[in-house]
Amino acid sequence: MLIKRFQKTGAAVLAVIMMLSLVVIIFTVIDDTTASARVTQSQIDRLRGQKREYERQKREVQTKINTIEFERMEEITKKEVLDQRIMLTGLEIESTTKIIEEFSSLIRAKEYEVVLAQNREEEQLQRYRNRVREMEENGIVTYLEIIFESTSFSDLLARVDFVGDIMRADERIYNMLQDARSETIAAKEDLEITKAELDEEKIALELMEAELSEQIEEAQDLIKKLESDIETEKELHAKIAAEEERVQRQINAAVAEMQRQQELERQRLARMRNSSGNSGGGSGGAGSSSASMSVTGSGQLMWPVGGRVSSGFGMRNGRMHQGIDVLAPTGTSIVAADSGTVTVSAYSPSYGNYVVINHGNGITTLYAHMNSRSVSAGSSVSKGQLIGTVGSTGMSTAPHLHFEVSVNGSRVNPLTKL
Repeated sequence: MLIKRFQKTGAAVLAVIMMLSLVVIIFTVIDDTTASARVTQSQIDRLRGQKREYERQKREVQTKINTIEFERMEEITKKEVLDQRIMLTGLEIESTTKIIEEFSSLIRAKEYEVVLAQNREEEQLQRYRNRVREMEENGIVTYLEIIFESTSFSDLLARVDFVGDIMRADERIYNMLQDARSETIAAKEDLEITKAELDEEKIALELMEAELSEQIEEAQDLIKKLESDIETEKELHAKIAAEEERVQRQINAAVAEMQRQQELERQRLARMRNSSGNSGGGSGGAGSSSASMSVTGSGQLMWPVGGRVSSGFGMRNGRMHQGIDVLAPTGTSIVAADSGTVTVSAYSPSYGNYVVINHGNGITTLYAHMNSRSVSAGSSVSKGQLIGTVGSTGMSTAPHLHFEVSVNGSRVNPLTKL
């Protein structure tokens, strides 16, 4: 009888040990999930740091706008300052949108932590119930019988130690249940805090979007004021036309320089091949040199942004519209229409933030009125790669992408190439 009780008690202790091992595994999974959440939180902190920097720069621009000097500026110069503010607000919106995305990922991780904690609590509660039920069925007499039925003093001491181990195991089961409940409560509270932070970011995003709309409207009113004065409008159109010609000359010069470099590279490779042929040496160097040549596109352009074409190629309001305008919300991604090399990434009063890509074979593309630029001059881009976001900088009255295509130095209708 006593042997059976020992066996039963030993089985209970073994079960406790196995349960402890399982808990260790559960804790490891939770720790891994928490580590992942910490990485996400660090990303949120980094994005918030970027947003604070944009806010600081925007305050500086706003201070400039509030000065008397701003009122004395020419309208085009004023528009440049307003563009800076629009661009910074757009960057704030982009950062906030990314923060919201990170918070969504963090919440999913924390919801998983809550599920794990609840499962662990339920398992601990079930083990605790089973142990209480076992104690009710066997009673405390079981422990007394183990002690009183000892055959010697040394046997008694061994039995007492054994009973102590069982009682300590029972206490651990209870403590682990309490810990599991605390973990569940903490995980739920942490989840609610994160959800509250997400709601705050969403409210901030709505306010910034409303602020951006007001800023764009202010910039639009300035342009409308310019266009309402016939003489001023003529001057404005002349300045825009001159700016477009200047940019086109810059493009042509960059393309010509790139073609010159490619021709020099071709001649150098030819000399290396001839030299290798005469000497009987290998041509391993030629392959590595060719890698330095400019990227050439496929010749088939893709749409750089999705949206409705609001203005086509051709005459518009008495002047030539050299590209197409594609309506899209501020912050919408703009991608390279084809692979190539960035020849220009800059700001101009007419185009605002703009990027020019040379695709080789005499084909270049221009992307204007961007809110932000993601590439710099001299960098290589692949077809479909992000190069910036939609905005309303320069001579623009609404968020859109102005897209131009040039072939051998002459602008052509982009719709014939898309």
